[in-house]
Amino acid sequence: MQKRKILFLGETYRADAITWMNGLKEYGNFEIITWELQNSSKSKIKRIFRFAEFYLSLFKIRQLIKKELPDMVIAERTTSYGFLAAISGMHPIAIAQQGKTDLWPENSISIHLKRWLQNYAFKNADLIHAWGPIMAAHMKRVNVDMRKVLVLPKGINLKHFEFQANLKNSDKITAIVTRSLLPEYRHEIILKAFAKMNQQKINFELIIVGDGTQKSNLEQLAAALQISDKVSFVGRVENTLLPKLLQESDFYISMPNTEGVSASLFEAMACGCYPIVTNIEGNQSWIEHRKNGQLIAIDDANHLAEELIWAFHNPEFRIKAVHENRQFIEEKANYSSNMKVISEQYHQLITDFQAKK
Repeated sequence: MQKRKILFLGETYRADAITWMNGLKEYGNFEIITWELQNSSKSKIKRIFRFAEFYLSLFKIRQLIKKELPDMVIAERTTSYGFLAAISGMHPIAIAQQGKTDLWPENSISIHLKRWLQNYAFKNADLIHAWGPIMAAHMKRVNVDMRKVLVLPKGINLKHFEFQANLKNSDKITAIVTRSLLPEYRHEIILKAFAKMNQQKINFELIIVGDGTQKSNLEQLAAALQISDKVSFVGRVENTLLPKLLQESDFYISMPNTEGVSASLFEAMACGCYPIVTNIEGNQSWIEHRKNGQLIAIDDANHLAEELIWAFHNPEFRIKAVHENRQFIEEKANYSSNMKVISEQYHQLITDFQAKK
């Protein structure tokens, strides 16, 4: 493929963004230049500075385009960077919806503005990424031209996340959680469920990977529930070490109250962890209850404990499920094949637009 240059608008530190950019470099022969907002939105004061920066960013982006002469612009989040790509004056552009709708939080006073920004981005994009069916469903509801939509996850590196059928620990539950320690991931529900199993004298080991604002609270809760000796908060781990932790665990647990497309779930399924996740649309796209995993009511520790115990006592069912999950990931979420498709789409868009000039 001919060498092309892409301008990426988005938060370059995010794992999803890194996966996206690295895939385009590896499979599309793209050079990537980046631009992102420098101010965070973690406090009211910082949000004011971020809004001001957002307002002035169009001038900076157009300057960068004039200087670097990219062949294409891509952007994550339809309500922010996607909108900036849409008003940059550059074509072709591809934007990606990151969450279920990107209109979050739903009770935000700026929700109507976000909806307008998103609609503008949708109308002016040349290609729109729906990383999963849940995103495509939202796009249909808001009358997006679905001919512009590519429904395909970026996928995960299957050479890195190798399969290993678990079930090594027939006498105890070995489980792992790999979501950031943030309120929306509801780690406290997981701890309460394991406390209930502890009361029933069920042996377990729970590994919690990641960091975040809730770490101290969760460590205190584990102590209060008297399960600290069976729960390990290992913090952030190198991506090279994560597959080993997944391969050594029988269960993958994730209890968020909202979900788009979870790379963490794909990684766990690829490595042979049996998934138990919340019964929400983002998970229903990949998991069928008591077929290839289990779906749990939001914020229901009792239900999680009951389903964990059921799965623990049905190892033959689990071993069949994890093999089917690996096959599913190989077919639907293979990073190498999916990123080749995405790269080819980008090259075709660039060729088409250059032919029109």
